[in-house]
Amino acid sequence: MGEQELATTVQAMMQAGKGLLAMDESNSTCNQRFALLGIPQTEEARRAWRELILTTPGLGEFISGAILYDETIRQAKNDGTSFVKLMTEAGIVPGIKVDAGAKDLAGHPEEKITEGLDGLRQRLTEYRQMGARFAKWRAVITIGEGIPSRGCLEANAHALARYATLCQEAGLVPIVEPEVLMDGDHTLEQCARVTEVALHTVFSQLYRQRVLLEGMILKPNMVLPGKDCPTQPVWTRWRTPQSLVYCGQSRARSRRRLPVWRPIPELASARLNAMHLRWRSKMPWVLTFSYSRAIQQPALDSWKGEETNKAAAQKSPASPGSVQQYGAPRGVSPGDGETLTMGLILYFLRTWGNHLQPDRRLLRHP
Repeated sequence: MGEQELATTVQAMMQAGKGLLAMDESNSTCNQRFALLGIPQTEEARRAWRELILTTPGLGEFISGAILYDETIRQAKNDGTSFVKLMTEAGIVPGIKVDAGAKDLAGHPEEKITEGLDGLRQRLTEYRQMGARFAKWRAVITIGEGIPSRGCLEANAHALARYATLCQEAGLVPIVEPEVLMDGDHTLEQCARVTEVALHTVFSQLYRQRVLLEGMILKPNMVLPGKDCPTQPVWTRWRTPQSLVYCGQSRARSRRRLPVWRPIPELASARLNAMHLRWRSKMPWVLTFSYSRAIQQPALDSWKGEETNKAAAQKSPASPGSVQQYGAPRGVSPGDGETLTMGLILYFLRTWGNHLQPDRRLLRHP
């Protein structure tokens, strides 16, 4: 797949008013959620659940792409129609999670490195032949006493960049996800600083590994205080530091697509809406969502593993078929602190080239 085809796939995934559905949870994670509701933890139960999601009427009206797990991409409906074919016919781009999860980083207590590069080229080739058109790799960054370390940031950034290069070689659009975790008692300001450093480190490695930026998707974390931070307002006005003073201006060439994730349906929608209201006129790209449990959990609660509950689950308040354009503004006050995420990304994309090399030809070929 050439550069234009990669860019075309990105455009198909990042359509205004649509977003990505992350249904790439591992078998063990899926089984844990099933166990809480008394659903059998079997491959057939997982297949039936995924069929329920993908056959939701009107799914393609609001979902542009779906991230699958290795088991899921190989599954099919009861009538034998593969899930990949079902998605493609609905206008949903099939994707695949390819990382092997976060493991302890040797020499760096309390920090993780995402593994999965071994044999990745062969796996990507197979997934491409199965119909996948994009992939996802998630790195996790923890904020704590003395962490994240430079070693952790650089190791994860390098792995993300190598993964992205291999994806594009195989004709897949890479979703690059350097996620600063919400675990801990860190403040909003600390999260902002760590996120900025993490993004600079990742894009420096993407440049060095010759990743085509127009053929990838950045999936950043929202800038929020840690779960255990004593200050937990829903909406907090942020006093933008001097380092982010350029946040409202981005280079015209920085047309990256930025899905944003958050696990609570109402709060996720409200925060994304606030970003649109504050930054809509300054964004040269589509800002959209990549949700998992925020969409799936209410439907799973309704389904409970019973075929007779299938129709009700597909109509549940936050089911895939009832997502009312999470990306569309709905009137939330635009002065909210969570919109710092957009300011940080805009600032970063405006300035990162100044730290590297602004010539596009040199950006592609360091």
